[in-house]
Amino acid sequence: MSRRPRIALGIALAALIVAPVEGYLKIGVSDGRTTRVAAWPSQPIRYFVTDRAGGGLSSAELRTAVGRAFDTWQAVPTSKAAFEFVGFTLAAPGAEDGLSTIGFLDRPDLERTLAVTEFLIDEFTGAIVESDIFFNSSVSWSVAPGGDVGRFDLETVAVHEAGHFLGLSHSALGETELRPDGGRRVTAAGTVMFPIAFSPGSIELRALQPDDVAGASDLYPDGDYETRTGTISGRITKDGRGVQGAHVVAFHLQTGALVGNFTLGPTGDYAIAGLQPGLHLVRVEPLDDASIGSFFETEDGIDVDFLVAYATRLSIVPRGGGVRGVDIRVHPK
Repeated sequence: MSRRPRIALGIALAALIVAPVEGYLKIGVSDGRTTRVAAWPSQPIRYFVTDRAGGGLSSAELRTAVGRAFDTWQAVPTSKAAFEFVGFTLAAPGAEDGLSTIGFLDRPDLERTLAVTEFLIDEFTGAIVESDIFFNSSVSWSVAPGGDVGRFDLETVAVHEAGHFLGLSHSALGETELRPDGGRRVTAAGTVMFPIAFSPGSIELRALQPDDVAGASDLYPDGDYETRTGTISGRITKDGRGVQGAHVVAFHLQTGALVGNFTLGPTGDYAIAGLQPGLHLVRVEPLDDASIGSFFETEDGIDVDFLVAYATRLSIVPRGGGVRGVDIRVHPK
């Protein structure tokens, strides 16, 4: 089996993260000719927990918090993703042993990093072979039901990392504002997979949002996922050419649910799946207030020089069907 080097996805403290608005991505691997979506080939996904304390918590407290985080994703009604705790191990996360291990690592050199998820993936099939998560034990952690001021909530961060563990990359559904020093401060997150760090004591992001649910369901659809939800697709253009890297979001006018995706290629085509039936407004905007590296491997071809725009008509998404041709023309800034 040929495997690519480990892919790592981490979450850092908010002061280092700049993030935009709209969309989730899945992890892809390429053999040079074809790009395949990375996913676990079978369920349940088995994992171990390192029997080592860290960050003020015991390994038992870690196991309980991680179990609740996995349960959150397993409860998605339109996804068949499932997890199984196998037992405690003396092994630390990061060893390429074919076993998925979750535990604490003391990484004071990564002082602004809370946690990291790593993968081993078969580059010919896209099958995830192994995924390890480490929580930085140099951080003060909490498992208090209502949060603990001054400590980071382990379950909250574990829910985010569990999304990576499934194969989801970052979502851009969130909002930031400029700080006086020129950086950006996160003001809101519309999805668990927003690439931000969480404030000490905060437990707001223990619960999944519609965009998270759509991502998990798209990766691991259950039997009636496609018949219960719908899609919107189209093309984003500027001066007659496709726009790559644009954020496209569908807003459900009745429920307020937001689900998004990106235009991933130079043609500017996009598709948003997992939409609840009903009337939607489609919006597109550039990734101009974000770290492009949080979403794409390279900045080459990503166009951020355009103004926010909306579809000229509303889209009625049918149950089990799709709305095509929702094209939007954008204009340079």
